[in-house]
Amino acid sequence: MKSTTHPTQPAHELHAPGQEFDMRFTSTPRGVRLARRLVSHRLHEWGHPYNTTTNDTVTLIAAELAANAVRHGHVPGRDFHLRLTLDADADAGSTTIRIEVTDTRTERIPVLASPTPDAETGRGLLLVAALATHWGTTPRVAAPGKTVWAQLVVSGRVQTVPGATN
Repeated sequence: MKSTTHPTQPAHELHAPGQEFDMRFTSTPRGVRLARRLVSHRLHEWGHPYNTTTNDTVTLIAAELAANAVRHGHVPGRDFHLRLTLDADADAGSTTIRIEVTDTRTERIPVLASPTPDAETGRGLLLVAALATHWGTTPRVAAPGKTVWAQLVVSGRVQTVPGATN
């Protein structure tokens, strides 16, 4: 696991550019649940508390992308990779949060589709597209697979979380 949060900084300074969380997860529903929980926890530590719009939105996007990696991008014996970054732009007064989920299946590129009203699946990417500021896919470099990413630009200052630790 690779995770960086500038551990020497006090909680009120956690909005510095360059926050990153990076981890591999098993390509199982359990891996998706763990990824979702760790994303929410990391956002809380970075100044976007639990049960706020930003935390809930980014956590939902991460969960949808991770679930798609398990459901559509799974190759037996291969994990999926999640990367979460936060970059604050003090001049613009905004923060960009980026979620990247990488799987090892090249031939299944996600596309937006409109499911029938009675379909039980097929709405995940519609949610991602509706909630994210931008989203897309990129091929994996030097390996089979792809990365599906989404960005959310949040206006305003990152909130201070009393007692937050790295």
